[in-house]
Amino acid sequence: MKTDKPRKNPLVMFIHKLGSPPWFYDFTGKFVPWLWAVFAALTIWGLYLGLIKAPPDYLQGESYRIMYIHVPAAWMSMMIYVLMAFMSFIALIWRIRTMEIMAMNSAPIGAAFTLIALATGSLWGRPTWGTYWVWDARLTSELVLLFLYLGVIGLYKAMDEPRKAARAASLLALVGLVNLPIIHFSVKWWNTLHQGSSISMTGSKIDASMLWPLLIMAIAMKFYYGANLITRSRVTLLEQDLRKGWTRDVAKDAARERNS
Repeated sequence: MKTDKPRKNPLVMFIHKLGSPPWFYDFTGKFVPWLWAVFAALTIWGLYLGLIKAPPDYLQGESYRIMYIHVPAAWMSMMIYVLMAFMSFIALIWRIRTMEIMAMNSAPIGAAFTLIALATGSLWGRPTWGTYWVWDARLTSELVLLFLYLGVIGLYKAMDEPRKAARAASLLALVGLVNLPIIHFSVKWWNTLHQGSSISMTGSKIDASMLWPLLIMAIAMKFYYGANLITRSRVTLLEQDLRKGWTRDVAKDAARERNS
């Protein structure tokens, strides 16, 4: 009696396909121009609505407009860390090199967003709190997040063998996940100067004219992360496989396109 072969999970199959450097390079390259284009369009639209069309806040005046950079950057700083840890977990379990590369290339992007969130938060805090910095629970835990990103980057760069370095840095990334709930719930667990969440699953306290630019900017930054991550990862892959046959084929195809 014939028995049907068990079907493999499509997600697992896709993850394993990503483990092939030539397939990864070819597949992801198709999305890079579109990701950059969508990011640019959404950013222009979001900044126009937020900086020009949205009315001033009745309490903070014009200074609140910095939230169109600060809030999406803060969201991205945590989202990227979750994705970096997820990719690190996959890399550690299945030993997929492209996942290691993507996880490690997420770290500098996440660190940049965290630094932007801290810097813009300090600028916003000056007119709101009267000071650039306080050792507030939310601010301090966000600063710890920056140190975690820098720790992952430093540990990865400290070793000469990329795969061994990626595994060590991936473990650190997983350990650092404990800081994310502290960031999220800090305004509820402690008495802090930082305001609570204005947007939740049940609704928003922000007027629609101010909310839509914020959401557009948040989406734009996700496209930026995708475009930047893929671009960095493809370059890293080429550098690591410089002497392999598939990279020579890529170079030949690029030369052929330039000459055509």
